[in-house]
Amino acid sequence: MRFRAIFSFLLLLLAHLTALPSIRAQDSSKGTEADTAAIKQVFSDFYENFTRHDAHATAMTFAPDADFTNMNGSHRHGQKEIEDGFTALFAGRLKDSVRTDIVRNIRFYAPDLAAVDADTLILGTKTAEGSVGPPRKGLMIVTMTKQNGRWFISTFHEAEFPVARADTSNNASGK
Repeated sequence: MRFRAIFSFLLLLLAHLTALPSIRAQDSSKGTEADTAAIKQVFSDFYENFTRHDAHATAMTFAPDADFTNMNGSHRHGQKEIEDGFTALFAGRLKDSVRTDIVRNIRFYAPDLAAVDADTLILGTKTAEGSVGPPRKGLMIVTMTKQNGRWFISTFHEAEFPVARADTSNNASGK
């Protein structure tokens, strides 16, 4: 009986040790420096095309079947719908806008899959009345996929940080 337990333990240990190379292969999905640079370039292309108000070029940073959800919760699916959405925005509220996205974190889940967070700043957004609104700051949260050797935005979500409001309470009096 004791021999059987030791033998079973050794078999389990051997099975575990033979699995280590595949575990190490999964750990190597951290991405290469080239992948990190390519992802950052996609972000740069995205916000530069956005700032030039080039809806087509902006949409081409997205995968063909991408999902896009903006700060207002508007959702678009696929490059064509995404391009149409940017065309409308660039003709309206974002006509004179300037955007910058700074990558804050890249997490590789596989050699062709990464989650990316970026700080977003949009200047020059028009209000409903036509005046220039305050700077819009937020977080861009995307999933990126590598397809045919090229990185694309596959899912895009933005969260806009609340605008700081002046404190109207009377803190000095302790009330």
